[in-house]
Amino acid sequence: MAEFTMELNDEQKEVRDWLHGFAADVIRPAAAEWDEREETPWPVIQEAAKVGIYSLDFYAQQYFDPTGLGIPMAMEELFWGDAGIALSIVGTGLAAVGVLANGTEEQIGTWIPQMYGDQNDVKVAAFCSSEPDAGSDVASMRTRAVYDEAKDEWVINGTKTWATNGGIANVHVVVAVVDPDLGSKGHASFIVPPGTPGLAQGQKFKKHGIRASHTAEVVLDDVRVPGSCLLGGKERLDERLARARERAKASGGERVKNAAMATFEASRPAVGAMAVGTARAAYEVALDYATTREQFGRPIIDNQGVAFQLADMRTQIDAARLLVWRASWMAVNGKRFTAAEGSMSKLFASETAKKVTAQAVQILGGNGYTREYPVERMHRDAAIYTIFEGTSEIQRLVIARTLSGMPIR
Repeated sequence: MAEFTMELNDEQKEVRDWLHGFAADVIRPAAAEWDEREETPWPVIQEAAKVGIYSLDFYAQQYFDPTGLGIPMAMEELFWGDAGIALSIVGTGLAAVGVLANGTEEQIGTWIPQMYGDQNDVKVAAFCSSEPDAGSDVASMRTRAVYDEAKDEWVINGTKTWATNGGIANVHVVVAVVDPDLGSKGHASFIVPPGTPGLAQGQKFKKHGIRASHTAEVVLDDVRVPGSCLLGGKERLDERLARARERAKASGGERVKNAAMATFEASRPAVGAMAVGTARAAYEVALDYATTREQFGRPIIDNQGVAFQLADMRTQIDAARLLVWRASWMAVNGKRFTAAEGSMSKLFASETAKKVTAQAVQILGGNGYTREYPVERMHRDAAIYTIFEGTSEIQRLVIARTLSGMPIR
């Protein structure tokens, strides 16, 4: 077990500085353009692929960092550059992790390379879980997958929403219900290969923020995939469903729901790290502005009203980072989140990003409200953190029920 430390080692510092340089030199100069275009920034993703950032190898190296700090460090630096472009770069990782966590060695070797492509022909992947009527309430998922034993195929029908890269992805990973009586334990994940008939992009969302990241509905109409596209395989699924049925009988279904919430709990610190990166970026712009902008013959930071805001902003950012690091270290070292520490980190970092970016706009005054300065975009981007991967209200519910011992539904 790696000891907890607040000091990055030399290798981590080198990676951090490398990522920061890419964010500063490649992502930031392109941020305003792709925000306005509301399109996937393919040239930037290709540059990330050329230097090795957009790759499974890089993501895996950070994911398996024994300190747990690799992923939050990488997310903070990339999202410091720009949230929309960064999400376009890391969005494929959601689908890749889904295959790594649930797939066989053959499935991992077959599908993950197709998710990324190569530096000359980059691809993206989509992880499709949320639905119009099943966002926070994963047990209400309606997309069904039915096994056609005669053809050894799964037939998938349903609509997914809020899918990053949905419809434009080379490979889609789709979560569907295979046994509706088991709630979230009756779900399974499927690979939908490129060009599969019946899969189509639905509505592409025009968003308030993170506009360089493609978000759309994915419609599945009698989509047939080979049995080999069930992640983990049929035998493993049947064994898992049998165990879930036995546990459901013994516990009245409560453990089924709690297990799903525990899975989300472990992934939330990464979103917290994204929020920290956006907050830090806005704070730095505001600090620089406050030290150079003069009113009444002196820099505006000489005014307590501005100085105290900046002091609070920096304090909140550092506190958010520490909560994210703690939860990340706990997750990688198998420590139980007995106080919902994952949700704590995501909640506090998300709320900090919204507050800090709003304060940055206020410090810049009229300039902050224009698109000539990046804090306006950062403020719009920050709004997503209190919504996706569980809203702030859901985080508070999880924390409160964990502390009280009440069931998490």
